[in-house]
Amino acid sequence: MRTARVERVTKETKVLVEIDLDGTGKGDLATGVGFYDHMLNQLAKHGGFDLTVRTEGDLEIDAHHTMEDTAIALGEAFSRALGDKAGIRRYGSATIPMDEVLCRAAVDLSGRPYVVHDEPELAPYIGPVYPTSMTRHIFESFGFAAKLTLHVSVLRAARDGSRPDAHHVVEAQFKAFSRALREAVEIDPRNVGQLPSTKGVL
Repeated sequence: MRTARVERVTKETKVLVEIDLDGTGKGDLATGVGFYDHMLNQLAKHGGFDLTVRTEGDLEIDAHHTMEDTAIALGEAFSRALGDKAGIRRYGSATIPMDEVLCRAAVDLSGRPYVVHDEPELAPYIGPVYPTSMTRHIFESFGFAAKLTLHVSVLRAARDGSRPDAHHVVEAQFKAFSRALREAVEIDPRNVGQLPSTKGVL
């Protein structure tokens, strides 16, 4: 069973994450940040993961600690659920359209944390408490905790002459990210029990 449970407690937040990489896409999510819950639900649904997240954070200050610590705990849970990585595809990529937006994500479950993120300037907030500046930090926090290489790029953000719709731009990124992860964690029938690396370690 490729499952994991992580609890992360700091003076700023209390986070519980449970994940099943071979689930059916069920999300049970409560971070106190509505749009963030919506994005984590994309991860569950389009990643094909069963995902439970419970976060209590210092939202009276802002959403930063809540979102950051949730991403760290989620990355740790993802890494633990992968186990020794034997038999996985390792690489995954997806190009996702969402109306006027086009986004690409590529992932390597390499054991080497590295994150590249490219998006245009967006409106500062989506909803009352989701700062759009946090999208990059969420991917960075997850990527370093999960020990993976991740590239996320917004290829097209708006019609010519129009301002980007921040909701569409961020959601397209999470959907592409989720689909890339789904492919990378799949068991490769041509590589059962083998590590997909000439080094013999990931």
